[in-house]
Amino acid sequence: MFTQIKPETRNWKPIIQELEQILGKNGVIRRKEELLTYECDGLPVYRQKPAIVVLPRTTEEVSEIIKLCDRQEIPWVARGAGTGLSGGALPVENCILIVTARMNRILSIDYDNQRIVVQPGVINNWVTQAVSGSGFFYAPDPSSQTVCSIGGNIAENSGGVHCLKYGATTNHVLGLKIVLPDGSIIDTGGIPEMPGYDLTGLFVGSEGTLGLATEITLKILKTPEKICVVLADFTNIENAGSTVTDIIQAGIIPAGLEIMDNLAINIVEEVMNIGCYPRDAEAILLIELDGMPIEVEKNKEKVAEICNKNGARNLTFANDPDTRLKLWKGRKATFGAAGKMSPDYFVQDGVIPRTQLAPVLKQINRLGVEYGYKIVNVFHAGDGNLHPVILFDNNIPGDLEKVEALGGEILKLCVKAGGSISGEHGIGSDKKCYMSDMFTETDLETMQYIRSIFNPKQLANPSKIFPTPRTCGETSNTFKKEQFKDMELF
Repeated sequence: MFTQIKPETRNWKPIIQELEQILGKNGVIRRKEELLTYECDGLPVYRQKPAIVVLPRTTEEVSEIIKLCDRQEIPWVARGAGTGLSGGALPVENCILIVTARMNRILSIDYDNQRIVVQPGVINNWVTQAVSGSGFFYAPDPSSQTVCSIGGNIAENSGGVHCLKYGATTNHVLGLKIVLPDGSIIDTGGIPEMPGYDLTGLFVGSEGTLGLATEITLKILKTPEKICVVLADFTNIENAGSTVTDIIQAGIIPAGLEIMDNLAINIVEEVMNIGCYPRDAEAILLIELDGMPIEVEKNKEKVAEICNKNGARNLTFANDPDTRLKLWKGRKATFGAAGKMSPDYFVQDGVIPRTQLAPVLKQINRLGVEYGYKIVNVFHAGDGNLHPVILFDNNIPGDLEKVEALGGEILKLCVKAGGSISGEHGIGSDKKCYMSDMFTETDLETMQYIRSIFNPKQLANPSKIFPTPRTCGETSNTFKKEQFKDMELF
């Protein structure tokens, strides 16, 4: 049976020497002041310094690092650009942090078969930049797409503005090269229809608990012939929510369908000076239509009719690239703008059915008043993915605990409405206590069975996703490794 070495008895010197043999001295970071850079991800309220940071460039180097961790029974955590918002890349105590920033090469582009192969450190927006000149694009586009990495997108199954029509990351991953937690290397997928178990689909969204992807084959799409963005403003956020439902019921599937409330509008205009958002609107709706020119024109007419029927005050149509970019710029900068207007913010990532938008928003606003915090509401309205941003000051004693409780209440509200505790940010360290609000004991135990096959020693991103007795008061869901001590990995 696996017994982890106690961290306080570990001699790090020979481990560092072996890592330097694999990576060279400039591939290993161990000075305390340098390690501080890596002590948190995009959710900075939680911090933990790793023991060592390593910067591999190849699959083989990643494999050797993980083999060393396996032999020495050292926990390890993978990290991309560090933009995650659930604590998924948060180091654990005395771990090795494997940072993929130097694995940033585009390995091949195949336009005939509409696919591109990249390393995990490639930035999301680089993919579209690499293929746009040939008339292609990569659809998943998180708000942080100019800085987040494909590896992190894979780990969290990230979405973005265009996930309503085109799907989240998992719908665009054709294959993976994965280093498993024992250091062995496997290839999954590669073509759209593969026999056997869908190991690619299993790995996407597994948050680094099943291994580390070192090569990723992505699907690229032809750029639509015509694109139009419609901005509709409303004096009532419930009317904006009703408009979303009516558009989908009319058989129109926009490429993007987003809502920003009044506080979000004003924060963005204050910081970014976009100049096109009406600051007195209770809510604005951004609707992107794409496709054949005649299709876009017909849908524009239908969308305008639906917006007006639901009480829209004004409609703005953006057909040229510069104006479209300007309209989307504010929406994608909302989190950053909130960070400039408040000492700290805490963002959640729940999902609800579209038909529940109006009542759930009322409840979120009620909770904000009850707890005494302002909440900025921005969300992927088309698929019900909410992003309530709670503004607070972490320097005030007790504020973080209250905000965590408020965030938890919002997640429970989403589950009660028939939704989920995460749409694209993942579970990580932040939401694992709420997994039992969404899943049964048997559900969670089954997930643990799967993790145990790939990660029997629990060294790959330990203490993430699932509730533990230390943090959640859960004992029945704790996985018993001894049940599987005789299992072989494959």
